[in-house]
Amino acid sequence: MTAGRIRIDGGIPSDLADVPRAAKRREDAGYDGGWTAETSHDPFLPVVLAAEHTERLELGTAIAVAFARNPMTLANLGYDLQAYSRGRFLLGLGSQIRSHIEKRFSMPWSKPAARMRELILAMRAIWDCWETGAPLRFEGEFYRHTLMTPFFNPGPNPYGPPKVLLAAVGEKMTETAGEVADGMLVHAFTTERYLREVTLPALDRGFKAAGRTSEGFQLSLPVFVVAGHTDEELERAAAATREQIAFYASTPAYRGVLELHGWGDLQTELNALSKQGEWKKMGTLLDDEVLRTFAAVGTPAEAARTIKERFTGVVHRVNFYMTYQPGEGLVSELVSELRKDEA
Repeated sequence: MTAGRIRIDGGIPSDLADVPRAAKRREDAGYDGGWTAETSHDPFLPVVLAAEHTERLELGTAIAVAFARNPMTLANLGYDLQAYSRGRFLLGLGSQIRSHIEKRFSMPWSKPAARMRELILAMRAIWDCWETGAPLRFEGEFYRHTLMTPFFNPGPNPYGPPKVLLAAVGEKMTETAGEVADGMLVHAFTTERYLREVTLPALDRGFKAAGRTSEGFQLSLPVFVVAGHTDEELERAAAATREQIAFYASTPAYRGVLELHGWGDLQTELNALSKQGEWKKMGTLLDDEVLRTFAAVGTPAEAARTIKERFTGVVHRVNFYMTYQPGEGLVSELVSELRKDEA
């Protein structure tokens, strides 16, 4: 898989009152894309406002929780946002984890990779019905869609259906992304080695299973960045980033990333501390080697160089994962440094 120029993306706030100005600011600053997230707010409503107040910026969800919805509701949302944004919408989906799906959303959970595969295929069947007028006849293990009367059919979208990007960490979900999605949202808790040795081979297996190639497939990666101009700025950024990495590292589902580097025991220790609520202490267990393996560290120029060295030719788009408040102008410097030497 090869990638050319790395696209640079940024976040779009969830507070609707802040969206118009923030989205326009991203576009004016030269960003390629803006992403919303499903945390404490709906991820789709900000896209509407961002689309209204921008002209060029690609807009996506990273992520919307797929299993909190069904293929029909997602098909409608994706179709409408693609039309309203004039072809700039990217439908980013993720599975979340079982406890959230069952206890927070009160929805069924089973065989997440198989269910996700079928959900995306069902959406595509719905879009095909709307685009071509073909009968809607999708019957699977988890989803069944066999009714579409003219009253509920929006007809062809002038921009076509949106691209679907799937969030994945484990190999099964990654294979699913390669088989049925248009791109993959790589989890921030990854490393260059994991990406090259685990993620890319799993994607290739998915491509082969579907009889397709990687042509047009997009990899999007949130990169942990520890950047500053002074030792004090770097120390503050490093402490916050260690805590966030430790939070992810405590999750059993992500243990494989650590095990690849011989750090499996760290996950066990962090998981135990998480159950005790020792969030601050967890960050102190990550030494400089772990931090620099997961994050791009240094001045904006040094961090940008690390990102380029690790991911040029592999990742198609990046955004900066900064769990601290960066100094004034720091992010702009990062963007400028990444843009240097572009054709």
